[in-house]
Amino acid sequence: MIEVSVLVFIVGYILITLEDVTHISKSASAITMGVILWILYVFSNIQPLEIIEKNLMHHLSEISSILFFLIGAMTIVELIDAHGGFRVITNLIKFKSKRSLLWIICLLTFFLSAILDNLTTAIVMASITRKLFTEIEDIRILGGAIVIAANTGGAWSPMGDVTTTMLWVGN
Repeated sequence: MIEVSVLVFIVGYILITLEDVTHISKSASAITMGVILWILYVFSNIQPLEIIEKNLMHHLSEISSILFFLIGAMTIVELIDAHGGFRVITNLIKFKSKRSLLWIICLLTFFLSAILDNLTTAIVMASITRKLFTEIEDIRILGGAIVIAANTGGAWSPMGDVTTTMLWVGN
């Protein structure tokens, strides 16, 4: 059963990485892989069903809390955008080159993520980036830089992210 689970994971991971080739959404591949792995775990008889149910409920509650957080954060970002809040910021950002804009966005993201959490900061800054650029390649490059800057800023300040505090406590 372990071999089958490893095979399912590898196939799922390959499908996720080859989204552009297969045209299958990463989320669809990840959810399908997760469901198949949970089904294999249930039918493996490694543990009693009560423990399996407890594990499943634990993981579902963690995933649900992340999804509820994301829905709330994205709703706030969309409300700000609907009322022109990002227009104020994008009008203030003046840049001569894409490189200077990269530095401005990354510095803003770094310091903002020390105050907010990393995920909300990344969502806000990605929304601002979408307003500044139209070319998908530029958005992807800036998006990667935003994620790195948000995580770095969150790690820089213990107020930025609970994960950072957990890492500090765990040495």
